[in-house]
Amino acid sequence: MLELDHLVVVGQTLEEARAVIEEALGVPMQAGGKHAVFGTHNALLHLADGLYLEAIAKDPDAVPEKTPCWYGLDHHSGSARLTSWACRTSQPQEAAAKWPEAGAAVDLRRGAYHWTMFVPEIGVQPYDGLFPALLSWHSAHPAPQLTPQGCRLQALYVTHPDGARLQTTLQLKDPRLQIATGPAAISAEFETPHGLRRL
Repeated sequence: MLELDHLVVVGQTLEEARAVIEEALGVPMQAGGKHAVFGTHNALLHLADGLYLEAIAKDPDAVPEKTPCWYGLDHHSGSARLTSWACRTSQPQEAAAKWPEAGAAVDLRRGAYHWTMFVPEIGVQPYDGLFPALLSWHSAHPAPQLTPQGCRLQALYVTHPDGARLQTTLQLKDPRLQIATGPAAISAEFETPHGLRRL
């Protein structure tokens, strides 16, 4: 029911989040756009296999229509870093019933893109932010619209004190995803034109 959709690097500014990705992977990102509902803006990087990497931050020029902000942006401090991951489903009603902890459905648009995102009431995903954000696309997916930069997700590592329960709860079978028990953390490895790189 769930498939990997994208990974999220959060920053206090979009410039910081974007720079962390570009410096780590050695490739340029593309401009994204603005999300009026939460008052954020982003930049995107094409990944192979229908995925993408997102840099996101609060837009200082925007007044959000809804609070708290998604992806825990209200609580973010320190340097920009990989904090979140997202999974898509073609069965949003079934997903909402199966994973109520994912939050309430929010209808979102950015330019030609239209999707439903499940956002927790407090703006932070369960499992210390490491439960994936769930979404369902109602338009074309962004990945095919992005310019390939020769990058591919090799592995996504998610650790949490309740890692075993998280893995059982999600039942997501993807060889790139490795969920383990340990301190709350997330990291990822990517194939790039410059070799294996990590965020």
